[in-house]
Amino acid sequence: MNVWKKSLALCLTLMMLASLAACGGDQEPDETPAEEPVTLRVAALKGPTAMGMVKLMDDSKPVTEAVKELEKEHEDVVTSGNLYDFTLAASADEVTPLLIQGELDMACVPANLASVLYNRTKGEIVTLAVNTLGVLYMVENGNAVQSLADLKGKTIVAAGKGSTPEYALRYLLSENGIDPDADVVIDWKSEHSECVAALATGAATIALLPQPFVTVAQGKIEGLRMALDLTKEWDALDNGSALLTGVVVARKEFVEAHPAAVSDFLEQYSASVDWVNANTADAAALIGEYEIVDAAVAEKALPYCNIVCITGGEMKEKLSGYLQVLFDADPASVGADPTDESSGLPADDFYYGA
Repeated sequence: MNVWKKSLALCLTLMMLASLAACGGDQEPDETPAEEPVTLRVAALKGPTAMGMVKLMDDSKPVTEAVKELEKEHEDVVTSGNLYDFTLAASADEVTPLLIQGELDMACVPANLASVLYNRTKGEIVTLAVNTLGVLYMVENGNAVQSLADLKGKTIVAAGKGSTPEYALRYLLSENGIDPDADVVIDWKSEHSECVAALATGAATIALLPQPFVTVAQGKIEGLRMALDLTKEWDALDNGSALLTGVVVARKEFVEAHPAAVSDFLEQYSASVDWVNANTADAAALIGEYEIVDAAVAEKALPYCNIVCITGGEMKEKLSGYLQVLFDADPASVGADPTDESSGLPADDFYYGA
């Protein structure tokens, strides 16, 4: 949306809200809506989990800003729909405490973290949707790796030990007959940028990287290619689960209090994801504008980010299968505590609408 359109939308919104504020008290008692509009406080991490939300963020921004302006002059501003307050964070550590303390209503977080939070809060976290499938790729500065079997005897640099990258890599290697402790060397780095640096200097030729780091690395290293898509490798196992990166979670209390707002959010969020996937160049421009990822990087990376909005029964099937794989590898990865019999894999109430 260009500046002129945004300005026009703001003016129209101000007129609409001013009218609503003036006549809000004229509503007949029997016409009172079943659920009052609310402001949804939503957080997302800078990266693929926020990229699919950017259209919703941009469309809601003029309305939210208009309301804030009106609230400076009017005590009671009546709106006809829900408002949004978005927060973009660099890491899940910034989001988690705000969600638990009730300062956020929804958040886009890593898939396994959703389960950890469910266990930590004794079931007070609900998963609304899967928003990102796998974004992990095996990249190579060369042509030796054409399949997972080709990794045998190789050294792989990677970041994310003790989290999704490690669990996914070890699982896929094992399922393809490769012992991750004996048949390969995994050189764990503290950050993905260190992996890129190792590739750039020639200290490594094979690395496990997520998008958009893959695209960033390809811009710096001539000839670097995506040798393996771990999402496709996982799908090839045909085990009913899927490699997942991110999900949208919400506080159970908020979901139960505002079911219509949750339903409206999921509808708008799904439309935003569809738009982002169908309009790569325009979406990348917005992504850059909101400083989620550099626009040029986003345009190249978007087709490989597997941005989705999967809800209901399909969400439960894919997510529960993925969490089971993580649980089998390390129960702590999904928040299970061996000293607490009530913790473990999430129960059915974890999956909204399933």
